Amino acid sequence: MPAGLDQTFAALPYRDLGDVALARARELGASHAEFRFERVRYQRLGIRDGLLQGAADSEDLGFAVRVIHDGAWGFAAGVILTPDEAAAVADRAVAVARVAAGMTTVPVEIAPEPVHDDVTWVSSYVVNPLEVPTAEKAELLIDWTRRLLQHDAVQHATASLQQVHENKYYADLAGTRTTQQRIRLQPHFEAMGSDDATGVFDSMGSIAPPVGRGWEYLTDGSYDWDAELAAAPELLAEKLAAPSVDPGTYDLVIHPSNLWLTIHESIGHATELDRALGYEANYAGTSFATYDKLGTLQYGSPIMNVTGDRTVEHGLATIGYDDEGVQTQAWDIVRDGVLVGYQLDRPMAHLKPELNGGRSNGCAYADSPGHIPIQRMANVSLQPSPEDTSTEELISRVERGLYVVGDKSWSIDMQRFNFQFTGQRFYRIEGGELAGQVRDAAYQATTTEFWSSMEAVGGESTWVLGGAFNCGKAQPGQVAAVSHGCPTSLFRGVRILNTTHEAGH
Repeated sequence: MPAGLDQTFAALPYRDLGDVALARARELGASHAEFRFERVRYQRLGIRDGLLQGAADSEDLGFAVRVIHDGAWGFAAGVILTPDEAAAVADRAVAVARVAAGMTTVPVEIAPEPVHDDVTWVSSYVVNPLEVPTAEKAELLIDWTRRLLQHDAVQHATASLQQVHENKYYADLAGTRTTQQRIRLQPHFEAMGSDDATGVFDSMGSIAPPVGRGWEYLTDGSYDWDAELAAAPELLAEKLAAPSVDPGTYDLVIHPSNLWLTIHESIGHATELDRALGYEANYAGTSFATYDKLGTLQYGSPIMNVTGDRTVEHGLATIGYDDEGVQTQAWDIVRDGVLVGYQLDRPMAHLKPELNGGRSNGCAYADSPGHIPIQRMANVSLQPSPEDTSTEELISRVERGLYVVGDKSWSIDMQRFNFQFTGQRFYRIEGGELAGQVRDAAYQATTTEFWSSMEAVGGESTWVLGGAFNCGKAQPGQVAAVSHGCPTSLFRGVRILNTTHEAGH
């Protein structure tokens, strides 16, 4: 059975506080006002070599008022859950706007949005992990590390579990009221070892993606943890003994466990409209995919189709309504290899009313009640082939190349154009077959040449929704979780570096 709204959150006085805050903002002359109440609960467990290293619980509880007054934004937040404090926070938000109005050269306006009156949305999960006894979760992770340590190649083993339970209530002067709840989970394990003869040290970790699911992700068989735990030590032993890669040009077959990160960095961030318009230039950078290129930029090959989606089941950025009261959507970002869309919040959508029918596509998010909502990334995903092409078939098309599995380190410039990515495992492909691992590899390209080299994408059976908990943006810094789905994909003629040689060793 799907979960319902947590009644301990429902018992909190967010509706009354919101009514007081919005009434005060209206009384003070705000043309727009929104109230956001949040309770976000976190738990992290860490295990090393069969022992619990730490278990940490925390909670972020409070509310915020944001207004437009005299054509300027004003924002304030509070943690005291009383009507007097709600009114006082609204007072402070309006006072901030009055100061900002003297420095605002272009009045703030936001795109319209239909009213969503008193709607509730709960993410797709079965068991809230924060309701599972901590001892039970720790024992599972401890068992993971003990199993890994049974192999001679493994000298140390770690396991961790991050859990988030997020509740939000939003209300605005237009009449929208939304109450929402979502769960996200990031399990991980890693086996570490070294080769005494060569001095090589390395690790082999899980490639299981973080998910918008509950505790059932670890217990219902939807992901084969036992098989991955059994395979990891042998994969590590092979990696430790593997030869160093010969640099040069290779065809690549890239598994979703690696490609999701390339999508995140080279497409996801590049197509945030605030970045493309220069609003993030002082911190997170700009984008080569500037607005004047919309509809003409050949982002990649004609088989490249990328969507933004805040509705996909179990996505880390999936929600019913964003932090500006916008119902979430799915839309095209790249179609047939051409840039056709951006990610928008309400202020950005007003600036470019020709996009998305003049409406936000639901990309506003704040990571705590003390932070202002900003434009954040949707679940940006590469679509699979309509034919169910397998990973094995893609590998069979390569005479000389590499098969890349798992993410590792990355580097990309501030315009999201020049990049290089490493991976957890690189396998040689010779004559259409895998021929063992190699070490020290990284692939390097520009965004457009890389995606233009994509010759084929796998079918639906190869598509995996990967992602991360820790996408950073803005000043003060905020962190958001986001998923990226993709199939296994084939790229021709990509430059491969030997990272050890590049480091001068």
